Parts: sequence; structure tokens; C-alpha cells
Amino acid sequence: MKTKTIISFLLITLGMVVLAYSGLSFTTPGKPLALLGTHIATTDSHFIPPAAGALMLVGGILLLIVKRRRT
Repeated sequence: MKTKTIISFLLITLGMVVLAYSGLSFTTPGKPLALLGTHIATTDSHFIPPAAGALMLVGGILLLIVKRRRT
């Protein structure tokens, strides 16, 4: 399979997952805090809104449908 096809299927799949779950949230490790000799681990929370999922879905479909121009 071509790279364009693989990327379009990944975009379509990820867009459908984000839309199915009404957005996607995940956490990543943040910077650790050192306060008075104790170390506190922090996390950063991220959210992918459903609108981004819709854009991924439409972008994947367009990437799959539109043919490359040869000049």
C-alpha cells in the first residue's frame, strides 16, 4: 500500500474514534516538583475535541479520494 493510503486510513480511524467517544482525553507526565525535599510527580491533561475528530475524518476521506496531480 502507498503511504498516502495508510495515512488516510489512520486519519479516518482516529477521527471515527474521537467522534465515537465525544472527544478524547489523555494525560502525559509533567515536570516533577521538588518541595522541601519531597518529590511530587505531576501530570498534564490534554483533550482532543470532537471538532478535531471531524476534521481528521474529512481530511482522511479527501486524502483518499483526491488524486495526485502530475505536471
